Amino acid sequence: MPEMPEVETVRRGLVPVMEGRRIVAADIRRPDLRFALPADMAARLAGARVAGLRRRSKYLLADLSTGETLLIHLGMSGRLLISGGAAAPAAPARHDHVILDLETGTRVTFNDARRFGMMDLAPTAAVEAHRLLAGLGPEPLGNLFNAAYLEGRLAGRRMPVKAALLDQRIVAGLGNIYVCEALHRAGIHPGRAAGTLRPGETAALVAAIRDTLEAALGAGGSTLRDYRGANGELGYFQHDFRVYGREGAPCPSPGCTGVIERIAQAGRSTWFCATCQR
Repeated sequence: MPEMPEVETVRRGLVPVMEGRRIVAADIRRPDLRFALPADMAARLAGARVAGLRRRSKYLLADLSTGETLLIHLGMSGRLLISGGAAAPAAPARHDHVILDLETGTRVTFNDARRFGMMDLAPTAAVEAHRLLAGLGPEPLGNLFNAAYLEGRLAGRRMPVKAALLDQRIVAGLGNIYVCEALHRAGIHPGRAAGTLRPGETAALVAAIRDTLEAALGAGGSTLRDYRGANGELGYFQHDFRVYGREGAPCPSPGCTGVIERIAQAGRSTWFCATCQR
């Protein structure tokens, strides 16, 4: 599933073609994705201008001139792809479920083979209270996410630190890839009880999360299976993975003689180095 860097990369690719543009037509080609699509979705989108395109956690939010916001989650295999412009848009493909035609002739298509993605419409003024957004923790690159905040949220918790970082109520947008990578950069074992981290370790972890995400954003995210940016390009941060998917490989930390191991935590794979992560 795309994590924060992938969703942010998609957002940045869509901004130049969508912000300030009017949607002249919306073709809703099925009644549902993961959830039922909003009632009268095509009529509510047609004629609306995209006032702004932002991101919250792993959700894209398109604020419309009608006072509504279109929420989009890519799910496991969803993609938002740009076509048209100078050339006529191609005929819809098999898994093209929602097609937005803009006044410029550009087409933005939501394609989702597995249909685990979702779209919804909500009043912009109350969108932060939407059931999918309410209760989310701070953005990991925002000012509210800092060592003091994380230390407070982890205090007394017995759950593994990896599970705590995957909890979207503690920090929004992190997933399996970037938590594994950040914990390795910080030298923290993923099985450590979250409440046992010392202040210096918490500060190092916050810095490692920020560094990991910034590097991933610079690389356009990570492409493992289905992810592509809005322009169709692949991300390439997967070439810089330190631990994720590298079981048996030498640890890349300078001077470390360990190898990357894999364990299962809550039914998900975790990669780490037992030598330098404590």
